[in-house]
Amino acid sequence: METLTALFGSETKIKILRLFLFNPTTPFFLKEAASRTQSLPRQVKKELNALEKASILVKKRQISKDIQKTGRADKITTRKIQGIGYILNAKFPYLDPLKNLLTITSLAADESLAKRFTNAGRIKLFIASGVFIQNWDSRVDLLIVGDELNLTKIESVIKGIEAEIGKEIAYSAFETQDFEYRFGIHDRLVRDILDYPHVTLLDRLGIEPQ
Repeated sequence: METLTALFGSETKIKILRLFLFNPTTPFFLKEAASRTQSLPRQVKKELNALEKASILVKKRQISKDIQKTGRADKITTRKIQGIGYILNAKFPYLDPLKNLLTITSLAADESLAKRFTNAGRIKLFIASGVFIQNWDSRVDLLIVGDELNLTKIESVIKGIEAEIGKEIAYSAFETQDFEYRFGIHDRLVRDILDYPHVTLLDRLGIEPQ
């Protein structure tokens, strides 16, 4: 991120660019962009205005979309919101080079990724795929297997990663016993992860061939 920050000026701008590049046909309100990137609204407003002036984004004054909100007892409700939003400018001449730069340099599948989940339980198997290896057709981006997994902490780390790369992360987390059972019966989800391109960052179960 340090190199990109030097090039683009701020981490907030990088997060916003990734958000729109990964969601090229989706308009976002200011509050949405701030929430998705975990950034201060005033910083997001500044960067949105700058990106609009650079013709990378287009301001839409009449945006109408359904917004999900979590209410009591985790009940999710949907309501329609209207207002000013922003959307990626599909006609921006340097869109493809920009997209390549910011997607290729998204969070890498290396040890630093696995370390983010150190306090989420006794992890035995950690596999990265999908967005982390630029394989956009992958069913799952992360597979986490371990004992006494703290799903709340895992979800919190995932949200932080999503804010950095601008894309929702598809992940599966299993207790070791559950995973070993699924592995033994050739569970479809498990096979879809292991049989397709992926990077194994931790394997204390001897799943991957040596």
